[in-house]
Amino acid sequence: MKTEWIAVDWGTSHLRAWAMQGETVLDHVQSECGMARVEKGRFEAALLSITDSWLGSTPTDVVACGMVGARQGWVEAPYSAVPSAPIPNMPIRVPDTDPRVRAFVVPGLKQNSPPDVMRGEETQIAGFLGKHPNWDGVVCLPGTHTKWAQVSAGEVISFRTFMTGEIFDLLCSQSVLKHSTSDGWDDPAFSDAVEDGLSKPEQLAARLFSLRAADLLHGQDTGTARARLSGQLIGAELAATRPYWLGQQLAIIGSDALIDIYAKALQQQGASVETANATMVTLAGLSLARNLTRQTV
Repeated sequence: MKTEWIAVDWGTSHLRAWAMQGETVLDHVQSECGMARVEKGRFEAALLSITDSWLGSTPTDVVACGMVGARQGWVEAPYSAVPSAPIPNMPIRVPDTDPRVRAFVVPGLKQNSPPDVMRGEETQIAGFLGKHPNWDGVVCLPGTHTKWAQVSAGEVISFRTFMTGEIFDLLCSQSVLKHSTSDGWDDPAFSDAVEDGLSKPEQLAARLFSLRAADLLHGQDTGTARARLSGQLIGAELAATRPYWLGQQLAIIGSDALIDIYAKALQQQGASVETANATMVTLAGLSLARNLTRQTV
């Protein structure tokens, strides 16, 4: 195997790396050495521990995106302010690396008002736009912190972040609802909850406790409760983001499971949705970033 370069998606919880030849994936590895689990000064060691077999005697380019570029990461990659191309400048070179690697980190994007930031999603947006020239519309990137980004003329014009995924996880694991939700799903219950959450977002806190009461009084199935919890939270998010998605060309980038959930919620509101797998557009975006690094020595 001849690794030409290494693509890296380095988030808070996980590190994923791909051995690349052009835009072709030769191999893939991952570990739980996310940014939050790596001590300062140990990032290179964490990367080499899973990619060492891909390296040769000459320097191999490593192009990384995500939280690895945060202040606590491998190297701080300053944010670019919107409106901006998703990757407006050459990625930041990591100094003093192992002689077998030449490492770069893609900067994130920031919005001064209302205050917001992203790291990693800009690379996915860049990859999506690279495969959809002249695309204008809104990109939804569901996850722990879901992003909604307005895109026009190849630039991210504005964006908002919603902690929907994190709130869902916290409620399921640390709130009173942990006793009433578990694995399982109920599509009709989810759809009803989305409709209710979107039409009455001000009732969210009360609706959430009703899930616990429905368990205590009526023995509501825990999978149904989980679907209703998700639907209420996503419904409230859609109510807040209505100006983003209503009547707009809309793309959802994410894992297959999250794409399915958000697509169902939006389609029941009459939205037309196209989708893109997060891994595929991440690799496409990192490939574009790598092309910028090749302009340097």
